[in-house]
Amino acid sequence: MAAAELIWNALNYISEEMGIALRNTAYSPNIRDRLDHSCAILSSEAELIAQAEHIPVHIGSMAIGLKNTIKYLEEGGIELNEGDVIIVNNPYIAGTHLNDITLVKPVFYKGRLVAFLANKAHHVDVGGKVPGSIGGDVKSLHEEGIVINPTKLVESGKINNELIQDLMNKVRTPQYLKGDLYAQLASLNTGYKHLTELIDRYGLESFSNSVKASMDYAEKYLLNRITNLGVYGSYQAEDSLEGYAQELLKIKVNIKIYGKGIVVDFTGSSREVEYPLNAVYGVTVAATTYAIKSAIEPDLPINHGIYRILEIMAERGSILNPTYPHPVSGGNLETSQRIVDVIHRALAEAYLEQIPAASCGSMNNIMIGGEGWAFYETIGGGSGARPRMDGVDGIHTNMTNTLNTPIEILEREYPIIFVEYRFRKDSSGPGRYRGGLGLTRAFKLLSKATLTIMTDRVRVAPYGLRGGGPGAKGLHYIIKRDGKKILLPSKITISLEEGDTIYINTPGGGGYGDPNERAVDDILRDLEDGKITETYVREYHPTQYNLIKNMRPRAYVDH
Repeated sequence: MAAAELIWNALNYISEEMGIALRNTAYSPNIRDRLDHSCAILSSEAELIAQAEHIPVHIGSMAIGLKNTIKYLEEGGIELNEGDVIIVNNPYIAGTHLNDITLVKPVFYKGRLVAFLANKAHHVDVGGKVPGSIGGDVKSLHEEGIVINPTKLVESGKINNELIQDLMNKVRTPQYLKGDLYAQLASLNTGYKHLTELIDRYGLESFSNSVKASMDYAEKYLLNRITNLGVYGSYQAEDSLEGYAQELLKIKVNIKIYGKGIVVDFTGSSREVEYPLNAVYGVTVAATTYAIKSAIEPDLPINHGIYRILEIMAERGSILNPTYPHPVSGGNLETSQRIVDVIHRALAEAYLEQIPAASCGSMNNIMIGGEGWAFYETIGGGSGARPRMDGVDGIHTNMTNTLNTPIEILEREYPIIFVEYRFRKDSSGPGRYRGGLGLTRAFKLLSKATLTIMTDRVRVAPYGLRGGGPGAKGLHYIIKRDGKKILLPSKITISLEEGDTIYINTPGGGGYGDPNERAVDDILRDLEDGKITETYVREYHPTQYNLIKNMRPRAYVDH
């Protein structure tokens, strides 16, 4: 058993080493600096064994993507051999969206297939109608960018340079694509070296036994946890996702917890739409897995074992399991966030002391580009207040787990200059514990460009819990070079001129508990730090406001 524990932990660290190799050799700021990539090890049966602590929406879809890829190859009569690497980005196979290019390398040991190594990296541009390849006026997957079905990028150790060149010819940032693909290959080679060394050390039988033991352990861990919590029953919730043209899309969930496992059923959610907010089933699985883990047991080990007792149902033809070729670029980004919110809302009644209020609820995606350049980033927001603690200010939440791109990097790489980057004052949801603050991130264009934003929670605020108030809604606008202000909806593509300035104000997190019970010292601290204003205190904490006025000079309060 000791060997099994050593091997399983080693597998997780090998996944981390793969990620380090990918980061250190990547070309684009999105992968090199934001760390928009993920790595995992899967069994010869395409079951998740181990993963790095990377991006939930990537990791949670890996197994589904690999199973679909293997099926595609088998149906096409394509055999996997030593030294092969498969490339795929078709979301209906790989499980996320076109920007996420997945590479898969089979691991053979003494002629026997023993595992798969996989990584997924968000390439900044994969063609399509708009720079960044996300959003825009698209009605089909094929308008979003190049669609790569499972193909051998490397065959018996030889790289298919013609394929790479063909892909480079179809994107706006060919050097980024080429460099990042080679970084992904370096990552797989790193994993292959360490994994085969591990099997050499412990033997193939011990490796296989460790994989089985780790899956059995994860299954028992989750079963024991829900048994010990003693909250068997059914829990329901609904939430809204902001569609195009003022449409609100419904995400509805019913969660059944019983002695043999958990069933998460999204029946009743909105039907698929003709714009890119559909989430392929792999995204739905990833978001559900994350939400269940974070709500029930954050320390739950993740591998195939939990899927033995976790059933996830989404109607075919719905926004959470669309049919090919509906567009899906934003489903991976924004719909996944709402899946988490609605599951947490449903489980809040069962797990009173574990579930926070809603986070900002958006990845706040920005895509912008012009002649020969394109960049993409997500911007943090406020996390939801917790049962015994404030939310976190200006952080990536839930289905994204990236960093921000440093301003210095962006100004060096692209024709933009930043004019503002700060916490968004008064954006936290009020409560006994306040939500986290959103962010303001603003930049001026130094050349004309096309801007696409894919955000949410501009019309429907992040919810509070136990009497806490909602977080501030997102607010995005452009200041034209002539001074004119143009308000933006949550999702839009717009042409801009040199000198225009884009302001992205991300949502705050919801509050938790009665605002009248917030400690005066906590309110004073937020005032001193400039996170809230006197107006905020007067509106949401009137009782404490009167005390504060008597405790401090007015000039001190009115920050």
